[in-house]
Amino acid sequence: MTLAEQPPDARDAPRPLARALRTYLDHLGVERGLAANTLSSYRRDLRRYLAWLAAQGVERLDDVREDTVTGFLMALREGDPDHPPLGAGSAARTVVAVRGFHRFALREGLTAVDPSAGVRPPAPAKRLPKALPLADVERILEAAGAPGTALALRDRALLELLYGTGARISEAVGLDVDDLDLDGPDPDGQAAQVLLRGKGGKERLVPVGSFARAAVEAYLVRGRGALASTRGGVPALFLNARGGRLSRQSAWTVLVRAAERAGVSAEVSPHTLRHSFATHLLDGGADVRVVQELLGHASVTTTQVYTLVTVDRLREVYATAHPRALG
Repeated sequence: MTLAEQPPDARDAPRPLARALRTYLDHLGVERGLAANTLSSYRRDLRRYLAWLAAQGVERLDDVREDTVTGFLMALREGDPDHPPLGAGSAARTVVAVRGFHRFALREGLTAVDPSAGVRPPAPAKRLPKALPLADVERILEAAGAPGTALALRDRALLELLYGTGARISEAVGLDVDDLDLDGPDPDGQAAQVLLRGKGGKERLVPVGSFARAAVEAYLVRGRGALASTRGGVPALFLNARGGRLSRQSAWTVLVRAAERAGVSAEVSPHTLRHSFATHLLDGGADVRVVQELLGHASVTTTQVYTLVTVDRLREVYATAHPRALG
Protein backbone atom coordinates (compact mmCIF):
# COMPACT_ATOMS: atom_id res chain seq x y z
CA MET A 1 0.00 0.00 0.00
CA THR A 2 1.47 3.33 -1.02
CA LEU A 3 1.51 6.39 1.18
CA ALA A 4 -1.33 8.05 -0.70
CA GLU A 5 -3.53 4.92 -0.44
CA GLN A 6 -3.40 4.70 3.35
CA PRO A 7 -6.58 5.70 5.19
CA PRO A 8 -6.56 9.23 6.58
CA ASP A 9 -6.18 8.10 10.19
CA ALA A 10 -3.17 5.86 9.51
CA ARG A 11 0.08 6.57 11.33
CA ASP A 12 1.31 8.85 8.52
CA ALA A 13 -1.80 11.06 8.73
CA PRO A 14 -1.86 13.15 11.92
CA ARG A 15 -5.08 12.76 13.90
CA PRO A 16 -6.28 16.41 13.67
CA LEU A 17 -6.02 16.28 9.88
CA ALA A 18 -7.66 12.85 9.73
CA ARG A 19 -10.58 14.02 11.90
CA ALA A 20 -11.07 17.13 9.74
CA LEU A 21 -11.12 15.03 6.60
CA ARG A 22 -13.63 12.55 8.01
CA THR A 23 -15.89 15.46 8.98
CA TYR A 24 -15.64 16.94 5.50
CA LEU A 25 -16.35 13.64 3.75
CA ASP A 26 -19.37 13.09 6.01
CA HIS A 27 -20.58 16.57 5.03
CA LEU A 28 -20.20 15.79 1.33
CA GLY A 29 -21.96 12.45 1.59
CA VAL A 30 -24.76 13.27 4.02
CA GLU A 31 -25.52 16.97 3.73
CA ARG A 32 -24.60 17.59 0.12
CA GLY A 33 -25.57 14.13 -1.08
CA LEU A 34 -22.74 13.66 -3.55
CA ALA A 35 -22.91 10.60 -5.77
CA ALA A 36 -20.85 7.62 -4.67
CA ASN A 37 -18.38 7.94 -7.54
CA THR A 38 -17.87 11.65 -6.91
CA LEU A 39 -17.39 11.07 -3.19
CA SER A 40 -14.87 8.32 -3.95
CA SER A 41 -12.87 10.75 -6.12
CA TYR A 42 -12.83 13.35 -3.34
CA ARG A 43 -11.74 10.73 -0.81
CA ARG A 44 -8.92 9.47 -3.02
CA ASP A 45 -7.65 12.98 -3.87
CA LEU A 46 -7.77 14.20 -0.28
CA ARG A 47 -6.11 11.09 1.12
CA ARG A 48 -3.23 11.79 -1.23
CA TYR A 49 -3.19 15.39 0.02
CA LEU A 50 -3.09 14.31 3.67
CA ALA A 51 -0.32 11.82 2.95
CA TRP A 52 1.68 14.58 1.25
CA LEU A 53 1.12 16.95 4.19
CA ALA A 54 2.31 14.26 6.58
CA ALA A 55 5.45 13.78 4.50
CA GLN A 56 6.10 17.54 4.84
CA GLY A 57 5.77 17.35 8.61
CA VAL A 58 2.43 19.23 8.68
CA GLU A 59 0.26 18.03 11.57
CA ARG A 60 -2.50 20.66 11.88
CA LEU A 61 -4.63 22.63 9.43
CA ASP A 62 -3.32 25.86 10.95
CA ASP A 63 0.19 24.78 9.89
CA VAL A 64 -0.77 24.74 6.20
CA ARG A 65 0.34 27.81 4.22
CA GLU A 66 -0.38 28.91 0.68
CA ASP A 67 3.05 27.75 -0.47
CA THR A 68 2.24 24.35 1.08
CA VAL A 69 -0.79 23.97 -1.18
CA THR A 70 1.18 25.28 -4.14
CA GLY A 71 3.89 22.73 -3.38
CA PHE A 72 1.29 19.96 -3.47
CA LEU A 73 0.09 21.19 -6.87
CA MET A 74 3.66 21.12 -8.15
CA ALA A 75 4.08 17.59 -6.79
CA LEU A 76 0.95 16.51 -8.65
CA ARG A 77 2.30 17.85 -11.94
CA GLU A 78 5.79 16.39 -11.43
CA GLY A 79 4.78 12.96 -10.12
CA ASP A 80 6.82 10.66 -7.89
CA PRO A 81 7.92 7.01 -7.86
CA ASP A 82 4.41 5.92 -6.85
CA HIS A 83 2.39 8.35 -8.98
CA PRO A 84 2.75 9.41 -12.61
CA PRO A 85 2.60 13.16 -13.33
CA LEU A 86 -0.94 14.45 -13.61
CA GLY A 87 -2.14 16.47 -16.55
CA ALA A 88 -3.63 19.91 -16.05
CA GLY A 89 -7.21 18.59 -15.93
CA SER A 90 -6.57 15.88 -13.34
CA ALA A 91 -4.41 18.19 -11.21
CA ALA A 92 -7.11 20.87 -11.37
CA ARG A 93 -9.71 18.38 -10.12
CA THR A 94 -7.51 17.50 -7.14
CA VAL A 95 -6.83 21.14 -6.31
CA VAL A 96 -10.57 21.85 -6.41
CA ALA A 97 -11.07 19.09 -3.82
CA VAL A 98 -8.31 20.57 -1.63
CA ARG A 99 -9.80 24.06 -1.83
CA GLY A 100 -13.22 22.72 -0.91
CA PHE A 101 -11.72 20.96 2.10
CA HIS A 102 -10.01 24.12 3.36
CA ARG A 103 -13.08 26.32 2.77
CA PHE A 104 -15.17 23.87 4.77
CA ALA A 105 -12.61 23.79 7.59
CA LEU A 106 -12.61 27.58 7.81
CA ARG A 107 -16.40 27.77 7.76
CA GLU A 108 -16.70 25.15 10.53
CA GLY A 109 -14.10 26.84 12.72
CA LEU A 110 -11.58 24.02 12.35
CA THR A 111 -8.90 26.50 11.26
CA ALA A 112 -8.40 30.24 11.34
CA VAL A 113 -7.38 30.74 7.70
CA ASP A 114 -7.92 29.27 4.23
CA PRO A 115 -4.43 28.81 2.76
CA SER A 116 -5.82 27.55 -0.53
CA ALA A 117 -7.83 30.67 -1.39
CA GLY A 118 -5.08 32.14 -3.57
CA VAL A 119 -4.14 28.88 -5.32
CA ARG A 120 -5.65 28.57 -8.78
CA PRO A 121 -6.05 25.20 -10.51
CA PRO A 122 -3.89 24.87 -13.63
CA ALA A 123 -5.69 25.82 -16.82
CA PRO A 124 -6.15 22.89 -19.19
CA ALA A 125 -4.35 23.19 -22.49
CA LYS A 126 -6.47 24.71 -25.21
CA ARG A 127 -7.70 22.16 -27.69
CA LEU A 128 -7.28 23.64 -31.11
CA PRO A 129 -10.27 23.17 -33.39
CA LYS A 130 -9.77 20.73 -36.22
CA ALA A 131 -10.29 22.32 -39.61
CA LEU A 132 -10.26 20.48 -42.91
CA PRO A 133 -8.26 21.62 -45.92
CA LEU A 134 -10.43 23.30 -48.54
CA ALA A 135 -9.87 20.42 -50.96
CA ASP A 136 -11.30 17.94 -48.43
CA VAL A 137 -14.32 20.16 -47.79
CA GLU A 138 -15.04 20.36 -51.51
CA ARG A 139 -14.76 16.58 -51.87
CA ILE A 140 -17.21 16.06 -49.01
CA LEU A 141 -19.70 18.50 -50.51
CA GLU A 142 -19.51 16.82 -53.90
CA ALA A 143 -19.93 13.38 -52.37
CA ALA A 144 -23.00 14.46 -50.40
CA GLY A 145 -24.99 15.42 -53.51
CA ALA A 146 -23.63 12.87 -55.97
CA PRO A 147 -26.69 10.58 -56.51
CA GLY A 148 -29.00 13.51 -57.28
CA THR A 149 -31.94 12.11 -55.30
CA ALA A 150 -34.16 14.20 -53.03
CA LEU A 151 -32.13 13.09 -50.01
CA ALA A 152 -28.87 13.81 -51.81
CA LEU A 153 -30.07 17.32 -52.71
CA ARG A 154 -30.96 17.82 -49.04
CA ASP A 155 -27.60 16.55 -47.86
CA ARG A 156 -25.69 18.80 -50.26
CA ALA A 157 -27.78 21.81 -49.23
CA LEU A 158 -27.28 21.03 -45.54
CA LEU A 159 -23.50 20.70 -45.76
CA GLU A 160 -23.12 23.69 -48.10
CA LEU A 161 -25.12 25.78 -45.63
CA LEU A 162 -23.05 24.56 -42.67
CA TYR A 163 -19.77 25.40 -44.36
CA GLY A 164 -21.08 28.55 -46.06
CA THR A 165 -22.47 30.14 -42.90
CA GLY A 166 -20.53 28.55 -40.01
CA ALA A 167 -23.82 27.46 -38.44
CA ARG A 168 -23.89 24.90 -35.68
CA ILE A 169 -25.64 21.70 -36.69
CA SER A 170 -28.33 22.40 -34.09
CA GLU A 171 -28.91 25.80 -35.68
CA ALA A 172 -29.12 24.33 -39.16
CA VAL A 173 -31.63 21.59 -38.32
CA GLY A 174 -33.66 24.17 -36.39
CA LEU A 175 -34.15 26.30 -39.49
CA ASP A 176 -37.57 26.83 -41.01
CA VAL A 177 -38.06 27.70 -44.65
CA ASP A 178 -39.13 31.21 -43.62
CA ASP A 179 -35.75 31.79 -41.97
CA LEU A 180 -34.15 31.95 -45.41
CA ASP A 181 -34.01 35.05 -47.57
CA LEU A 182 -32.34 33.77 -50.71
CA ASP A 183 -33.10 36.89 -52.75
CA GLY A 184 -32.09 39.38 -50.08
CA PRO A 185 -32.60 43.11 -50.42
CA ASP A 186 -30.82 43.07 -53.80
CA PRO A 187 -32.80 41.80 -56.80
CA ASP A 188 -29.81 39.80 -58.10
CA GLY A 189 -29.73 37.72 -54.94
CA GLN A 190 -26.17 38.65 -54.00
CA ALA A 191 -27.21 39.51 -50.47
CA ALA A 192 -28.91 36.22 -49.59
CA GLN A 193 -29.03 35.65 -45.83
CA VAL A 194 -30.29 33.27 -43.18
CA LEU A 195 -31.57 33.86 -39.66
CA LEU A 196 -29.76 31.59 -37.20
CA ARG A 197 -30.86 31.04 -33.61
CA GLY A 198 -27.88 30.34 -31.42
CA LYS A 199 -27.24 29.58 -27.77
CA GLY A 200 -29.53 31.30 -25.32
CA GLY A 201 -32.00 32.11 -28.10
CA LYS A 202 -29.71 34.79 -29.56
CA GLU A 203 -30.44 35.48 -33.20
CA ARG A 204 -28.06 36.59 -35.93
CA LEU A 205 -28.32 37.24 -39.66
CA VAL A 206 -25.56 35.56 -41.65
CA PRO A 207 -24.83 35.98 -45.37
CA VAL A 208 -25.37 32.96 -47.61
CA GLY A 209 -22.75 32.52 -50.33
CA SER A 210 -23.53 31.67 -53.93
CA PHE A 211 -22.65 27.95 -53.66
CA ALA A 212 -24.80 27.44 -50.56
CA ARG A 213 -27.63 29.48 -52.11
CA ALA A 214 -27.57 27.39 -55.31
CA ALA A 215 -27.58 24.13 -53.34
CA VAL A 216 -30.46 25.23 -51.11
CA GLU A 217 -32.46 26.46 -54.10
CA ALA A 218 -31.95 23.13 -55.88
CA TYR A 219 -33.15 21.28 -52.79
CA LEU A 220 -36.20 23.53 -52.37
CA VAL A 221 -37.19 23.16 -56.03
CA ARG A 222 -36.45 19.48 -56.65
CA GLY A 223 -36.02 17.77 -53.30
CA ARG A 224 -37.99 19.13 -50.39
CA GLY A 225 -41.39 18.74 -52.03
CA ALA A 226 -40.83 15.01 -52.51
CA LEU A 227 -39.91 14.62 -48.83
CA ALA A 228 -42.73 16.86 -47.61
CA SER A 229 -45.41 14.94 -49.53
CA THR A 230 -45.49 12.29 -46.82
CA ARG A 231 -46.44 14.84 -44.15
CA GLY A 232 -47.88 18.24 -44.88
CA GLY A 233 -47.51 21.48 -42.95
CA VAL A 234 -44.00 20.95 -41.53
CA PRO A 235 -42.15 24.30 -41.61
CA ALA A 236 -38.67 22.81 -41.20
CA LEU A 237 -36.18 23.51 -43.97
CA PHE A 238 -34.39 20.17 -43.74
CA LEU A 239 -36.71 17.16 -43.69
CA ASN A 240 -36.07 13.50 -43.06
CA ALA A 241 -37.29 10.67 -45.27
CA ARG A 242 -40.61 10.60 -43.38
CA GLY A 243 -41.28 14.29 -43.90
CA GLY A 244 -40.43 15.39 -40.34
CA ARG A 245 -37.70 17.72 -39.19
CA LEU A 246 -34.19 16.32 -39.64
CA SER A 247 -32.59 15.54 -36.27
CA ARG A 248 -29.18 16.69 -35.13
CA GLN A 249 -27.94 13.10 -34.98
CA SER A 250 -29.12 12.40 -38.53
CA ALA A 251 -27.40 15.56 -39.75
CA TRP A 252 -24.17 14.36 -38.13
CA THR A 253 -24.59 11.03 -39.95
CA VAL A 254 -25.00 12.89 -43.25
CA LEU A 255 -21.61 14.54 -42.73
CA VAL A 256 -19.83 11.36 -41.64
CA ARG A 257 -21.15 9.31 -44.55
CA ALA A 258 -20.29 12.04 -47.06
CA ALA A 259 -16.74 12.13 -45.69
CA GLU A 260 -16.48 8.35 -46.02
CA ARG A 261 -17.70 8.42 -49.62
CA ALA A 262 -15.27 11.24 -50.38
CA GLY A 263 -12.37 9.22 -49.01
CA VAL A 264 -11.53 11.85 -46.39
CA SER A 265 -9.65 10.03 -43.65
CA ALA A 266 -9.62 12.90 -41.14
CA GLU A 267 -12.04 12.62 -38.24
CA VAL A 268 -15.16 14.68 -38.79
CA SER A 269 -17.66 15.83 -36.18
CA PRO A 270 -20.70 18.11 -35.95
CA HIS A 271 -18.39 21.11 -35.63
CA THR A 272 -15.93 20.22 -38.39
CA LEU A 273 -17.44 22.42 -41.08
CA ARG A 274 -17.96 25.26 -38.58
CA HIS A 275 -14.29 25.09 -37.60
CA SER A 276 -13.27 24.99 -41.24
CA PHE A 277 -15.49 27.99 -42.01
CA ALA A 278 -13.79 30.09 -39.32
CA THR A 279 -10.25 28.98 -40.11
CA HIS A 280 -10.61 29.51 -43.85
CA LEU A 281 -12.06 32.99 -43.29
CA LEU A 282 -9.12 34.00 -41.11
CA ASP A 283 -6.66 32.44 -43.54
CA GLY A 284 -8.25 34.61 -46.20
CA GLY A 285 -7.69 37.78 -44.20
CA ALA A 286 -11.02 38.23 -42.39
CA ASP A 287 -10.98 40.26 -39.18
CA VAL A 288 -11.40 38.14 -36.06
CA ARG A 289 -14.29 40.33 -34.84
CA VAL A 290 -16.17 39.76 -38.10
CA VAL A 291 -15.70 36.02 -37.65
CA GLN A 292 -16.91 36.40 -34.06
CA GLU A 293 -20.17 37.95 -35.27
CA LEU A 294 -20.64 35.29 -37.95
CA LEU A 295 -20.10 32.47 -35.46
CA GLY A 296 -22.32 34.06 -32.83
CA HIS A 297 -19.66 34.02 -30.11
CA ALA A 298 -20.46 36.24 -27.12
CA SER A 299 -16.77 37.03 -26.62
CA VAL A 300 -13.98 37.53 -29.12
CA THR A 301 -11.79 35.47 -26.78
CA THR A 302 -13.69 32.37 -27.85
CA THR A 303 -13.02 33.13 -31.50
CA GLN A 304 -9.35 33.85 -30.98
CA VAL A 305 -8.58 30.16 -30.57
CA TYR A 306 -8.82 29.98 -34.36
CA THR A 307 -6.02 32.52 -34.71
CA LEU A 308 -3.68 29.96 -33.13
CA VAL A 309 -4.47 27.63 -36.00
CA THR A 310 -3.76 30.27 -38.63
CA VAL A 311 -0.49 31.29 -36.94
CA ASP A 312 0.64 27.67 -37.18
CA ARG A 313 -0.32 27.72 -40.84
CA LEU A 314 1.64 30.92 -41.38
CA ARG A 315 4.72 29.36 -39.80
CA GLU A 316 4.36 26.29 -42.00
CA VAL A 317 4.06 28.37 -45.18
CA TYR A 318 6.99 30.56 -44.15
CA ALA A 319 9.21 27.59 -43.38
CA THR A 320 8.54 25.97 -46.76
CA ALA A 321 8.38 29.07 -48.96
CA HIS A 322 10.93 31.60 -47.76
CA PRO A 323 14.39 31.08 -49.27
CA ARG A 324 16.17 31.85 -46.00
CA ALA A 325 13.71 30.33 -43.55
CA LEU A 326 15.74 27.19 -42.99
CA GLY A 327 19.43 26.84 -42.35
